[in-house]
Amino acid sequence: MLNISRIESKTTLLSGAATLAADLDRALLQPQWYAAYTRANHERRVADQLLERDVEIFLPQYESVRRWKDRRVRLMMPLFPGYVFVHLALHNSLRVLQVPGVASLVAFAGRPVAVPEDEFARIRGFLKKGLHAEPHPYLTIGRRVRVRSGPLEGMEGIVVRRKNGNRLVVSLELIHGAMAVDLDGADLETLP
Repeated sequence: MLNISRIESKTTLLSGAATLAADLDRALLQPQWYAAYTRANHERRVADQLLERDVEIFLPQYESVRRWKDRRVRLMMPLFPGYVFVHLALHNSLRVLQVPGVASLVAFAGRPVAVPEDEFARIRGFLKKGLHAEPHPYLTIGRRVRVRSGPLEGMEGIVVRRKNGNRLVVSLELIHGAMAVDLDGADLETLP
């Protein structure tokens, strides 16, 4: 006797395998943005070495004023400590992984995971506005908003109240990192 449910489940399994194989081929050949996890305080060295190997990188930084014994110093610090973003096809990942100071590409279940395009575009757009951003603890709970007007128009994130106003926190889920910028009387709309 022929069991139809077994045939359907095998057909579903085969089509799922074909889809997985197509996704894997696309990931191997199509360049995407990945987060490379680095040794502590080696982000700039890793970025310089990746540039020498002709790998497109993105290392967001912010200016921090540090007070030393006899003076104040302005330093450029990584906005996401421990990470450098690289744009590459996975078949070229050895060009990144062989760089001294790179621990790995951010991965789940042993497979590197690309940074979602919408999150990456939001972070780059945020920084292109030329505003002063700072690292912030990763937030998952809070009032999600979109800025309706001003220099940050269209940006989405979580709003945090401060004494003198509001702060917009934009999170990058893949690395559980976030950055924040102060808002002056921006017109905000709550997202569902």
